[in-house]
Amino acid sequence: MSDTTLPPSRHIVSIQLRRRAPLRMIAGLIGLWLERSRQRRALRELDDRLLKDIGLSRGDVWAEASKPFWR
Repeated sequence: MSDTTLPPSRHIVSIQLRRRAPLRMIAGLIGLWLERSRQRRALRELDDRLLKDIGLSRGDVWAEASKPFWR
């Protein structure tokens, strides 16, 4: 019967990658939140003519811009 466990060096790498995964997820989530915030700020700065071009009203912009960054 063969042993299906990883060699010691690969096992260490596997543990290291699993430890980094939550940090990468958190970093990705923070990046997403920053991007949402940036996009909502840019949307607020559009003038009425541009909003009309993309089919949005000031109310639509207000509704989107007033959302918390995590939504």
